[in-house]
Amino acid sequence: MKVKSLIFLMVAALLFGTEAFAQTDTTAKKELKGYHFTDDIVVPHTSVKNQYRSGTCWSYSGIGFVEAELLRTTGKKYNLSEMFCVNHMYSDKAIKYVRLHGKLQFGSGAETEDVLRVIKKYGMVPDSVYSGLQYGTKLPVEGELDKVLQNFVDAIVANPNKKLTPVWHKAFDAILASYMGPLPKTFKWHGKEYTPQSFRDMTGFNPDDIVPITSYKDHPYYKPFPLAIPDNWLWASSMNVPLKDMMAIINYALKHGYTVAWGADVSDRGFNWRKGVAIIPNKHPKLTGSDQAKWEALSQHEKNKELYNFDSIVQEVHVTPEMRQQHYNNYLVTDDHGMLIVGIAHDQKGDIFYKVKNSWGTDQKYHGYFYASKAYVELQTISIAVNKNAIPKEIRKKMGLKK
Repeated sequence: MKVKSLIFLMVAALLFGTEAFAQTDTTAKKELKGYHFTDDIVVPHTSVKNQYRSGTCWSYSGIGFVEAELLRTTGKKYNLSEMFCVNHMYSDKAIKYVRLHGKLQFGSGAETEDVLRVIKKYGMVPDSVYSGLQYGTKLPVEGELDKVLQNFVDAIVANPNKKLTPVWHKAFDAILASYMGPLPKTFKWHGKEYTPQSFRDMTGFNPDDIVPITSYKDHPYYKPFPLAIPDNWLWASSMNVPLKDMMAIINYALKHGYTVAWGADVSDRGFNWRKGVAIIPNKHPKLTGSDQAKWEALSQHEKNKELYNFDSIVQEVHVTPEMRQQHYNNYLVTDDHGMLIVGIAHDQKGDIFYKVKNSWGTDQKYHGYFYASKAYVELQTISIAVNKNAIPKEIRKKMGLKK
């Protein structure tokens, strides 16, 4: 409390009695209502972007991760093009979709590995060179594009001649160029001419330094396997580690100046974007005495209201590897959203939360960020990706990774 405010309250108490203090105390309680966070660690990263009406979170989070890596290694803030990756993803996925006779999920969804693959194969470009916005909007609105592309590849698969025409993919790329703009072969940036590949090389970013990681009991630990999720159209593999190791990697990375690309499920009721918090309440909290009796007397509707009103801190579940596997098996945790973990924080009780950079713009309580509890990260994480040097040495050794 500021000194001037304290003096004011003392004078008010002398003039108006203790009611002034009572009113202020009530105000203070209202201000403390709900979760409040203190940042302990925030790794340098670039600004919050807005994917708007597009399913391209994977590119926004992946590019945000790459930008943070470049900020860490070069000290420079790059604003890279998300849509450069999106264009290449659409184009390459179309080939696989057609080759598999349509037996593949098509659309704008993908994984962080797509960003790494595009950068390795095609390079990368600044956003000022390729915004991908050619259809009259300031932000991505890709509903029409998604439908047009879906209908196109379905028409190719349904060709009654049962053979591919030699121009189908060229025509597909022409649709992308019409909606997103032609991909640049060369461009000038800060007075120098680059190709997407030479620009990548100039920055020094190496996609091979990045390790995708997951944690599920139904596959051997410290071995890679492809996550069986719809958006993993590449069938890319992630290194499988025990839950405790996955959390140790996240903590080690953040404490040593690395961000963490985070693929997770935000469809759970415990995620509240407006209030900027994500939790996994314990539906059977451990209470004592009259508190336990009062809780048991509530209806299920009343219990849910208490658990998910976010007006007070609630007990959270203890997440186990078995629980993670069960939620994954029962589709309670699905391939949902890509984000970037940029820091560690704590609430007013001292419990650990992770600060997450989202890609839904800044018109929100924490201006585009939210705080996910330890339990939420443990349970809802599908996969993460980190620089190999952000992995503790003893875990890296178990993975068989080279320095």
